[in-house]
Amino acid sequence: MAAPPGEELARLAALHGVGTSYQPSPDRTVTASAAAVTRALAALGVDAGTPEAVRGALVTREAELRERLLPPTVVCWSGSGSGSGIESGGGGGGESRAEALAVLPEGSRLLVETEQGESRDAVEGLPPGVHQLTVTAPDGRTGRAHLVVAPARLPRPTGTPMPTGRSYGLLVQLYSLLSRRSWGMGDLGDLGELAAWAGRALGAGFVQVNPLHAAVPGAPTDPSPYRPSSRRFPDPVHLRVEDVPEYAYVDDREGVAALLERAARLRQAVLEKGELIDRDAVWAVKREALEAVVRVPLGPGRRAAYCDFLAEQGQALEDHATWCALAEVHGSQWRQWPSGLRDPRSAETTRARGELMDRVDFHSRLAWLTDTQLTAAQRTAREAGMDIGIVHDLAVGVHPEGADAWAQQEYFAAGMSIGAPPDAFTARGQDWGLPPWRPDRLADSGYAPYRRLLRGLFRYAGALRIDHVMGLFRLWWVPQGQPPTEGTYVRYDAEAMLAVLVLEASRAGAVVIGEDLGTVEPGVRESLRERGVLGTSVLWFERDWDGDGRPLPPDRWRADCLATVTTHDLPSTAARLTGEHVELRDRLGLLTRPVEEERADATNDTAEWLGLLTRLGLLAGSAGGSDRSSEEAEVQAVHRFLLGTPARMIGVWLPDGVGDRRPQNLPGTWNQYPNWRLPIADAEGRPVTLEQLAASPRLRALIDVLRERGSP
Repeated sequence: MAAPPGEELARLAALHGVGTSYQPSPDRTVTASAAAVTRALAALGVDAGTPEAVRGALVTREAELRERLLPPTVVCWSGSGSGSGIESGGGGGGESRAEALAVLPEGSRLLVETEQGESRDAVEGLPPGVHQLTVTAPDGRTGRAHLVVAPARLPRPTGTPMPTGRSYGLLVQLYSLLSRRSWGMGDLGDLGELAAWAGRALGAGFVQVNPLHAAVPGAPTDPSPYRPSSRRFPDPVHLRVEDVPEYAYVDDREGVAALLERAARLRQAVLEKGELIDRDAVWAVKREALEAVVRVPLGPGRRAAYCDFLAEQGQALEDHATWCALAEVHGSQWRQWPSGLRDPRSAETTRARGELMDRVDFHSRLAWLTDTQLTAAQRTAREAGMDIGIVHDLAVGVHPEGADAWAQQEYFAAGMSIGAPPDAFTARGQDWGLPPWRPDRLADSGYAPYRRLLRGLFRYAGALRIDHVMGLFRLWWVPQGQPPTEGTYVRYDAEAMLAVLVLEASRAGAVVIGEDLGTVEPGVRESLRERGVLGTSVLWFERDWDGDGRPLPPDRWRADCLATVTTHDLPSTAARLTGEHVELRDRLGLLTRPVEEERADATNDTAEWLGLLTRLGLLAGSAGGSDRSSEEAEVQAVHRFLLGTPARMIGVWLPDGVGDRRPQNLPGTWNQYPNWRLPIADAEGRPVTLEQLAASPRLRALIDVLRERGSP
């Protein structure tokens, strides 16, 4: 059994936000190993390898905290009913809050440099933004900090013309949504069409998609949208090539025709032959087409717009495009590049950037084109009457070999990966293979990379879903080469992370949704709700866990949430109602108990929900079997149930509208199941195009329920 941390190591860990224990359940506490704590401290630049090193680091840290006047980042919530928010504080104990100013030595002088370049001798009435704060103590000591001034909370979603005054919308994995114009996978043209149709014909308020972040190229490319190369820049594989204005002026029309034929074959392979979505093949065709497109000179107006984009994105875009260009030459694993190129600021990298300037410009141009089509999709959604529009998804981290990990090395904890500790669902814990941000470096920079990331996404998002939103508070760090059981939690300054999030979202007028499913420590949901961040509630998980464990009645659901029946990581509603999800896991050898027990539990779970629906008058005469009409009635009933909750947003998993049986992702599998490569299909497994979705009577009937035109 691993040794627990000693008293001095535990004190040192606490001073750096490193946990020494965790609670997988309210009645059980597990102590982290001394090795896990020591490795986490080492990733933060703290030597705790020997007792002497621990004592020395402890003395150094205590002296540092005792002598400093300000923490690296200070938060001030404006509009909180207490003037600037400085006098009252906000409770909770985070040292970054503005009450840090209240403990300054008497007679200290404050000077604020605002974002607008204005200098002030006080912090009262500061505009929202990230300002520079300087304090001079009477004894001559000086301290500096970043001052984040953010609105006290985000406004609530306003609601669509839906009779209930709330928003409902569609949830879809974009790659799975193929139209008759797609090049083998769903694209941004399809997203615009879906948004226009859903907004105008269905009265929907939003469309939520999977992360569209840039992927790490490979052979094959990792299809998961949750292990991206960059969260800052989108992937050009989602481009609708024909919608790029320069496409019409490509001289080689025969070459264009040949590319269109290849694209048609990819589309037909998925829609007509039942093949999987082949992202790499799609990108090969699109890349060849885009190579021809970017050779077309930009007109004066387009050139000016592109130059503005380059200037606005600055170093971040140059780094991203440089990584893409270097990956074409040296492969995508940058830690195996020539040593000089592993440093984005080295002379070798500068020289290579100059030699590859054409390729750097190519990838910069693709980032601009993708940004413009994403912006167009959001504009289309709003013009179609959507009050929110496109809901984008922010992955919890990035691939360790990707562009962000290369360009922002100083912000990532070396030798660490994030995941989840053992719990009731995963006895061995989880390792997601994503390097964590260093909380100390974030704070020292005033959360600069986090701010740039959010600002980039909010350019074209009506709302942002944050995957594993608990990561704003703490993350489970797993030392590389160790099992997830040998990890420990490392805490982030949640007050500052939330303040930056609220600041950037409020500037964009956007909604924020936190994915807060699974193990959530006490106080997290309350903090999110206080700042106007919505949660996520999934029907099958909403039970009275503090009581008898039965399904939670609709009037006991929380209001500040996006309520859904299922998600991309769960079985479709039809599969759950029919028990097909158990059979799938049995075929793949994923069950940990006899299949008979799993079937019985699944049947009982479904029966409890159907019983509640019947008692509430939402389901009449359901047979509860495989009969298609009964199945459709049950799918409609669970969505009608969502209408009875106070949830401010209601999401419909688009594949549920046509009876799709297959999950888009089956956690716990890699090559056993085609995760992230399936098109939307009907109950028989036949792929369904966007055009067929728009004409589907089954989908229309389900939407009518949400528009309160259906009947039990």
